[in-house]
Formats: sequence, structure tokens, C-alpha cells
Amino acid sequence: METERIGPPLRAGEREMLRAFLDFHRATLELKCEGLSDEELRRRSSPPSALSLLGLVRHMAEVERTWFRRVINQEDIPLVWSETGDFQQAYDAGTADAPEAFAAWRREVEHARRIEREAESLDVTAYNARWGEDVSLRLVMLHMMHEYARHNGHADFLREAVDGTVGV
Repeated sequence: METERIGPPLRAGEREMLRAFLDFHRATLELKCEGLSDEELRRRSSPPSALSLLGLVRHMAEVERTWFRRVINQEDIPLVWSETGDFQQAYDAGTADAPEAFAAWRREVEHARRIEREAESLDVTAYNARWGEDVSLRLVMLHMMHEYARHNGHADFLREAVDGTVGV
């Protein structure tokens, strides 16, 4: 599958700009993984760390699910790969199936997009139990960009270690 990454607009309203930048970062992670085998996607960065490209995809599925479905939409659902709420379990992709992980991530991205589109505004707030505070959809969108940008930096190094590919 060929990943399409569209650059964000140079001029747009706040919501359209946030949406476009978040989708740009999502596509960047997918591009970093494109063309690799399951084994290459599971390759660890530097043992004993469990970090791998596939682990990042699994982690971002959990992050999308948590911020959009569990926080903004207040859905009472567990994490995808941990019934105890341990985000670190997603990083350990040693025996993970790449198609399953990407399908879960894509499902969570679609849920996130739907929740954002259906929200009245970026000022919609919901309670984040972990922080003990209400947070706005605007904060969630910005936080998600931060998460992807940070982890896409990790993905740069992971991909280069696998096959020498740099940039996207």
C-alpha cells in the first residue's frame, strides 16, 4: 500500500490546520514503516529497549484510543494491548503481527477523526482522570501532534538502523 502524505495548508483556519498537521504526522509514521517485513518492523532499536517501529505503531494506536475515545468521548473501554492500562505493553512487539497492529492503529485513527469532526468546537472539554483535570479538544489535537513528532523522530533512527533509509 502506498501511503499518501499531504502537506498541511499554508493558510487555513485553526481547526483545519490542526487536522492537517496531525494527519501529516500520522502519514509520516506510516511512511517510515512502508516496505518493511514483519521481522524488520519488530527489530528493536538497542536492546534491552523493546522500542521498534511496530511497537511505535502499537503505542500510537493506544494513544489515539486514549485521548479521543477514552478522554474526549468518555468511552469506558480498555487499551488495545493492555487490560491493566500499561502503555509499555504496546511497545513490546516481539511477537506482534504487523497487519493486526496497523489495522488497530488505522481503526483508532478513524475513530479519532470521527470524534474530532463531530465535536462542536475545539473548546469541547472532557475530564482526563490521569491528570485529574478537564482538557479541551484543542489540547488533545496539539498533544497528539507532539506525540507523533517525538515518536517520528524515534522512527527516523529505527528505520535507518533497519535498512539505511533516511528522510521521507
